[in-house]
Amino acid sequence: MIRAAIAIASATLVAFIVVPLAALLLRLTPAELIASLQTPAALTALGLSALTTMISLAITLLLGTPLAFVLARADFAGRRLVDALVDVPIVVPPAVAGLALLLAFGRFGLLGPPLRALGIQLSFTTAAVVLAQVFVASPFYVRAARGAFAAADQNLEAASATLGMGPLRTFALVTVPLAGPALFGGAILTWARALGEFGGTIMFAGNLSGVSQTLPLLVYLELEGGNIAVATAVSVVMIAASLVTILIVRTFERR
Repeated sequence: MIRAAIAIASATLVAFIVVPLAALLLRLTPAELIASLQTPAALTALGLSALTTMISLAITLLLGTPLAFVLARADFAGRRLVDALVDVPIVVPPAVAGLALLLAFGRFGLLGPPLRALGIQLSFTTAAVVLAQVFVASPFYVRAARGAFAAADQNLEAASATLGMGPLRTFALVTVPLAGPALFGGAILTWARALGEFGGTIMFAGNLSGVSQTLPLLVYLELEGGNIAVATAVSVVMIAASLVTILIVRTFERR
């Protein structure tokens, strides 16, 4: 009886997840799917999403790797606070993230006047898309990298030092390879989160075709306009990207 109840409860939840996904996948024929993805709006949004997510991932790797290493290895006053603050964007509602970015970097935001003095406008630009993606996605990489650096064998790093390798070479040639699988998995997860970013982008960058209209925003716009074919086709692409991401992350977790 207990096993049957567990099986029914488990099957119910799995079905609840599978049925909506199946509804998307079965909505269009392969020919309709390809035709919808070849529309100018879909191609433009796809190109913009590819560009902005790669830039945001590069920024995250550049800034997040040293931060994760410090959080994993260093002991300083306020470390727990910094650790908690880095995780905040994961639980903050997307609309709140967008409003926070707008009030910080918008034209009339906290840093708006000095940015205007330098001739820089961030809100409602492609740069705003990148900032929104970095804000919401970077914590996923930092969390993965922090755990990987904490688990890396420090005895090997000490052996590297005894062989005459400096801290930077030891970090690049010993520490990073040891943490490599987790770093790669975190990077892939970060890219996927950036690809699916919606709330912060629409509030801080708007929904301008060719400027800030990424794939999730295109889905929203096309659905509002009644063009469910394009909205569905783009959604299928994003589901496929999510599935591939999960499979890659699971593979590297097992390693």
